[in-house]
Amino acid sequence: MKETDNYSNLAPLYDKLMENVDYESWADYIDEIIQEHHPEAEKVLELACGTGSVAISLEELGYYEITAGDLSPHMIEVAKEKASKVDSAVQFKTLDFLNINIEDEFDVIFSVFDSVNYLQTESEVKIMLDECRKLLKEDGLLIFDFSTPLNSMEAVDHLNNEEAEVKSLRFFRTSEYDAINKIHTNTFEIEQLSEDKKEIISSFKEVHKQRIYSLEEMLSILKQTPYHLVAKYGDFDLIDADENSARITLVLKCQKHL
Repeated sequence: MKETDNYSNLAPLYDKLMENVDYESWADYIDEIIQEHHPEAEKVLELACGTGSVAISLEELGYYEITAGDLSPHMIEVAKEKASKVDSAVQFKTLDFLNINIEDEFDVIFSVFDSVNYLQTESEVKIMLDECRKLLKEDGLLIFDFSTPLNSMEAVDHLNNEEAEVKSLRFFRTSEYDAINKIHTNTFEIEQLSEDKKEIISSFKEVHKQRIYSLEEMLSILKQTPYHLVAKYGDFDLIDADENSARITLVLKCQKHL
């Protein structure tokens, strides 16, 4: 079975994979954080936007100018198609948050659904933070969430052996968490089926590895950067996060010109 780049073959299946995620509520949560800490914000950049559901929902609120990027051109293609169906004004671009090639400045940059966990090392996290610093306006906010060991330990059982089908595509997922090295691996076996779904025309495999960070580890990384912590929220609420939070959202500011 041929192994392919992350989201190259999974992109058409992604919305099925995430069908239980309430993207509108997630967009409302990001909006709540922005209104709490930077209510004057207008220009917003989402990184690792996937198929664009959060960006589109956030833009529908009517007071943000949104650019959204993802490393996968296949995901961006799906996002653009989705946006065109609802006349969304979100500008979608292929962007790597380790090298954000865009000439603009933003009031807010955000990334959700543990995309930062795809950064495997402390060094990569610091590169991402510095790339965002270059694009933030003075007093701009950087907002991102990350998955903690608790989240992986709770999620691995229900993610393992998941399968679904969309049109002529079918996937099967296995999920395992290495608690010693803090690596969560999701492996997707994807099959392209014939029109009558009786034959497998081709098959692919995508291996998604995420480095799982504790709150202590992430705060230690931040201390090595120009950022200062504005807030740390746990599990989709404006309540202070701690080591018992499964998912943590950080709100940061930095001195831009350091």
